[in-house]
Amino acid sequence: MSSARGQANHRLYLARILLLAWERALTEEDVAGTVLNQAYLPAVKEHLTGAYGWFLLEISRPDPVPAIIPHSVHELPGVTQGKALAGEIREFSQLEESAWLGELLAAQPAKTLKTPGQNLASNAGEGADISQMRHWADQLQALFDRMSDSLDEY
Repeated sequence: MSSARGQANHRLYLARILLLAWERALTEEDVAGTVLNQAYLPAVKEHLTGAYGWFLLEISRPDPVPAIIPHSVHELPGVTQGKALAGEIREFSQLEESAWLGELLAAQPAKTLKTPGQNLASNAGEGADISQMRHWADQLQALFDRMSDSLDEY
């Protein structure tokens, strides 16, 4: 397993640890769910998008590896002249534009209102939550597994 793929798997593992902690905290009901969403969602999203970025590097294999891990296909270094764009990168690009992957990359927690006399944790709009993040983690895992199988065949 390359180091980029190892980093992708590690970041996905860290996201799953946070999802478990988030779920436990929701079960305990010591803190309002909307506040827990605000606390956990950004960290889980960062690990999921980091996992995705490392996997993009696994597929594209740029030389040298960029100092900043990409969070989308558009942030990847250009393809070396004479090399073809990997089919997996084209698939990722399509998923970023019109599917669940684009939703993950754009995910925001439910917004909070900050008006006088209103609880800061009041839900003021729809946003991502734990079930959505869990779904995206599962989607990423399935995608990584499928693409890893084809990468291992090369």
